[in-house]
Amino acid sequence: MAGSNKGICPEPINLKIYSTSVVNLTLIDLPGITKVPVGDQPEDIESQIRQLVLKYICNPNSIILAVVTANTDMATSESLKLSKDVDPDGRRTLAVVTKLDLMDAGTDAIDILCGRVIPVKLGIIGVVNRSQQDIMNNKSIQDALKDEAAFLQRKYPTLANRNGTPYLAKTLNRLLMHHIRDCLPELKTRVNVMVSQFQTLLNSYGEDVGDKSQTLLQIITKFASSYCSTIEGTAKNIETTELCGGARICYIFHETFGKTLDSIHPLAGLTKMDILTAIRNATGPRPALFIPEVSFELLVKRQIRRLEEPSLRCVELVHEEMQRIIQHCGTEVQQEMLRFPKLHERIIDVVTHLLRRRLPPTNQMVENLVAVELAYINTKHPDFHKDAALVSSLLKNSETDHVKHNRRLPSTTNTTSSPVIPNSETSVKSVNSQDEVTSFSEQSKDQQGHQMALGNWLLNNLVPQGRSNSTSSIDGSPVRNWESSTSPHPHASPIPSVEVQKSSPQQKPVNLLPEVPAQTPRKLSEREQRDCDVIERLIKSYFYIVRKSIQDSVPKAVMHFLVNYVKDNLQSELVTHLYKSDQANVLLSESEHVAVRRKEAADMLKALTQAGHIISEIRETHMW
Repeated sequence: MAGSNKGICPEPINLKIYSTSVVNLTLIDLPGITKVPVGDQPEDIESQIRQLVLKYICNPNSIILAVVTANTDMATSESLKLSKDVDPDGRRTLAVVTKLDLMDAGTDAIDILCGRVIPVKLGIIGVVNRSQQDIMNNKSIQDALKDEAAFLQRKYPTLANRNGTPYLAKTLNRLLMHHIRDCLPELKTRVNVMVSQFQTLLNSYGEDVGDKSQTLLQIITKFASSYCSTIEGTAKNIETTELCGGARICYIFHETFGKTLDSIHPLAGLTKMDILTAIRNATGPRPALFIPEVSFELLVKRQIRRLEEPSLRCVELVHEEMQRIIQHCGTEVQQEMLRFPKLHERIIDVVTHLLRRRLPPTNQMVENLVAVELAYINTKHPDFHKDAALVSSLLKNSETDHVKHNRRLPSTTNTTSSPVIPNSETSVKSVNSQDEVTSFSEQSKDQQGHQMALGNWLLNNLVPQGRSNSTSSIDGSPVRNWESSTSPHPHASPIPSVEVQKSSPQQKPVNLLPEVPAQTPRKLSEREQRDCDVIERLIKSYFYIVRKSIQDSVPKAVMHFLVNYVKDNLQSELVTHLYKSDQANVLLSESEHVAVRRKEAADMLKALTQAGHIISEIRETHMW
């Protein structure tokens, strides 16, 4: 892995050495710093080695052995520099000086070993290792230790007892024990936290399934309960980043749907000419005495139909949210779904099918709510009746003012030529005296109201202003109208004025009538404007009543036919379609990565538990 010529590799080589004459230590031998690549080493070999070394010495629970040679300048030591970078206080750094026997003649390492060159807080220990020649000659460790002790006693007699390989081993063992004791509280806490984390992770993966039928029923029940809790707002893990479940449905009802209905204007899409055309079309071939009621019904139904589309859109939004809730059923259910992907897929299919099955009856009910409003325009509705009575009162006042204005018309015309007012039953005498006007105004109230409206319409439509279309006899008596003259009696004679018109040589030829004009914008007459205002006011009043009813009834219909139905029948649907013995093995087959992760979590939990026991067993021991 490291190559054939001085390469390195981050994979460690683990050696375990057992002996009754050694202390308990774990030693990690890191490679020396290489500045210039040699052999097959890459150009960035220095960076690779530095990163590998830092990976181990940055661990705050480790003790650093900074190895330097006695025949070089300690100020240029790379090991001391790296140690100072990661351990500036020197609390876990120990310097080891090697090759004491290879120093130049006349020099010694007393200043270095005493810390007068570069002080190291944990100390500086000098050692003499076997040379390459000693290794080739198979010199034993025991002989090497004897020669080392002899050299130190001869060369550094005052420092011999504080240097050497045995002293280094005992010092390392003591430092390690003290360091463990210092790190023990934090280490124990860390191990306990990790034990708890991996125990939770292992629980999330679940244990091996024993009774698959029972496990399947438990998962189905848990999912149904979590789904309903999300709708009702009683879920354990409440979402804080966005609206979901029942809160989102409430928002759809009262914000999205409610504000959409409020934005629909009662007269949207209706112009004055549309209303006037509807009034005229509703009267047929006869000019109307009063505003036809059917025109109001046709126009208000047209506006009510505009409430159907946003109502159906409300159903669609709630259906989408019910489908979306499947993904927001709590952490526990989601973990079960990840563990059994085939069961998760089948649960989604069942819930989706149930929601899709409930969509048509819900839409049908909402359509019926609008259809019910269209089926019967209740003009006796208490809220509408007030506006209708007010409009009727305004109309009566308007007609009274108009009739009073028309009564003054005879005084401005020729008194010898009085207008004739047609009537289908009897002729009406011309109004040619103040006494007759007075008698007309003193009629009973019931007759007066009807005749005021009727007379007003007749004067406006049949009697042109400014001239009289009636014909008087020679003696001044008024001539009967055409309808009364053409009575069914066989000897009735035609009206003289008609004969004169027929025999008049100056009569113009009959012209062809022009085409019926299409609806074109024009200035409305006073009466037309009044009729349009009346219809608009009635449409507004009734539309607001219907809109309020739809705004209240559509959410109730959606809750009953869709939301509550799904809540009440979800578990039974899941049990019916999924709780079958022949499908349990297939539905509860785990995904491969879940099984692998469960094994990894179990192994890690076992190792951490063992580490906790070891930490707990550490007691006060004798320190050298």
